[in-house]
Amino acid sequence: MDSLDELLHAIRRCELCRAHLPLGPRPVIQATREAPILLVGQAPGRKVHASGKPFDDASGERLRSWLGVDREQFYNARLFSIAPMGFCYPGTGSQGDLPPRPECAATWRQPLMAELTNRKMTLLIGQYAINWHLPGSYKTVTAAVADYQRLWPEVLALPHPSPRNNRWLKRNPWFESEIVPQLRARVKHLLASTSGV
Repeated sequence: MDSLDELLHAIRRCELCRAHLPLGPRPVIQATREAPILLVGQAPGRKVHASGKPFDDASGERLRSWLGVDREQFYNARLFSIAPMGFCYPGTGSQGDLPPRPECAATWRQPLMAELTNRKMTLLIGQYAINWHLPGSYKTVTAAVADYQRLWPEVLALPHPSPRNNRWLKRNPWFESEIVPQLRARVKHLLASTSGV
């Protein structure tokens, strides 16, 4: 096994947060060095915990629509690496799913980023991904998303695609009218230029 294989094997066997996880550990990650696009979300929801497939829920449907890809492309690990800030379902609180467990990023994030060296675009989905990858840069998700030209096309902040975020999308129609078309074009270009696909 190479170093990424060993790291993924260790992540998938991780039980660091077992005592805090209501459904127990089930790390969900999809990653290869070949993938040109890295998706960084928050943490798996209950449905994703059950299926073991990242974004296998309503959030994933909207995200795939934003990207302009189908399920087959999305779950092709040679096209997309999908590595949330927390790999396991953290449970639910009064406002929806709880934040990703902090132990996860503290243990696995740096080693994983060091292995995924061939990515051409990193999509930061929601507050936790933005805060870790762009520390101290933005006070709100809206500010990060609106400042998309600063790091384009290597890094792009996205709002969370959850149905719970419909109000944000209605208040910020510029995201879907201005940014999503550029995102789709960039994704199409990267996938077309990925050799052997």
